[in-house]
Amino acid sequence: MSFESLNLIEPIKLALAAEGYTTPTPIQQQSIPIVLEGKDLLGVAQTGTGKTAAFSIPIIQKLYQNRDINRKGRRKIKALIVTPTRELAIQIGESISAYGANTDLRYTVIFGGVKQGRQTDELHNGVDILVATPGRLLDLIAQGFISLNAVEIFVLDEADRMLDMGFVHDVKRLITLLPKQRQSLFFSATMPPEIVKLASTILHNPSSVSVTPVSSTADTINQFLYYVDKKDKNALLLDILKDPKIETALVFTRTKHGADKVVKVLLAKGIKAEAIHGNKAQNARQRALTNFKSKETRVLVATDIAARGIDVDDLAYVINFEIPNIPETYVHRIGRTGRAGATGTAFSFCEDEELGYLKDIQRLIGKKIPVINEHPYAIQPNYSVGPPVVQKPQGRGGARPNTTSQKMNSTTRTAPKPNNGSNAPQGGSSKPKKKWYGNSGKKA
Repeated sequence: MSFESLNLIEPIKLALAAEGYTTPTPIQQQSIPIVLEGKDLLGVAQTGTGKTAAFSIPIIQKLYQNRDINRKGRRKIKALIVTPTRELAIQIGESISAYGANTDLRYTVIFGGVKQGRQTDELHNGVDILVATPGRLLDLIAQGFISLNAVEIFVLDEADRMLDMGFVHDVKRLITLLPKQRQSLFFSATMPPEIVKLASTILHNPSSVSVTPVSSTADTINQFLYYVDKKDKNALLLDILKDPKIETALVFTRTKHGADKVVKVLLAKGIKAEAIHGNKAQNARQRALTNFKSKETRVLVATDIAARGIDVDDLAYVINFEIPNIPETYVHRIGRTGRAGATGTAFSFCEDEELGYLKDIQRLIGKKIPVINEHPYAIQPNYSVGPPVVQKPQGRGGARPNTTSQKMNSTTRTAPKPNNGSNAPQGGSSKPKKKWYGNSGKKA
């Protein structure tokens, strides 16, 4: 199937062609017709399947086709897209900019952590599409800068991460402010009971689309495991980065403090690295991401929440410096590579105290991760240490606390060199070549 077969309007087809896109991903093939028909949609898909294009392309088409060419006065918000993190909101904005390059629609992105002046100015000028994080959205509504009375299409993206970050109560408040007559699109990588219940309050007789369950990892990702003492993880990372084939790498830690420590070690050895996490100012986070995309920064070290919206074209290597304590998080992490049919490599460093996490991960993905034993810091796992206790979700919205640094055996293999390349749009990863009426409503 091609985008030509999805009954898209010419402005969008031209924009997709300019981006080099020809073949939609499975979730795009299934979702775009449903959204164009005006039906509510429940979408279940893991990271990297192209959710952003699945909802933004039909939204742009519907708003463009239904626009009033004689409209006067300030534009009203017709589509609202709510997402949990600033990075993901910005990525969605970039995708909307690319797909809507040949339309006269306006959009803007709002999020917390920065002064609101520029955002309120853009809202005052009027927008058709608003992308927002929950906290700043409710804040500006309370201040009278935003009215949702004209919203026709509502999108809740990454709903499971909303749960993890404690945003569910904010989302419930937001729902009460939306028009009852609307089209709603609900996307989540996982569907725990709390998310199923939330979806039932938002959607009306929805169509369902499910693509590649979160329990599976893409076949295009080569996964490898290193057993290593905690004290030797830095040395192992430096040893791996001696390989010139690794032009860039996304490294994951469980904590903000851990991310900063890894960056400090890398910089001391002359490796350009930056951290991205919640304690960083928004401009610093965006600068770090921009530098990483341009390969000015070789290593980006991230925590899970901050990295949720990171989409980097042709990212070949992901390194789990610390094993995640939530097994689904492992799938999300390594899903940053091996996207859209391209191949990628995921390395994971496992110390004895992380063996319980590893066991949960391998049970979830249904296979053993190949172990690389031929490295200077190899150890035999000590299962007598016992698995760490994974705490159940607690606190506001079910936030999951970390269990460390806070209040698998199989055949030896050698990691292959990834061979990347694809032409299908993966949600949020596009790089707009044509600017349109975004943000302030002026040509960028």
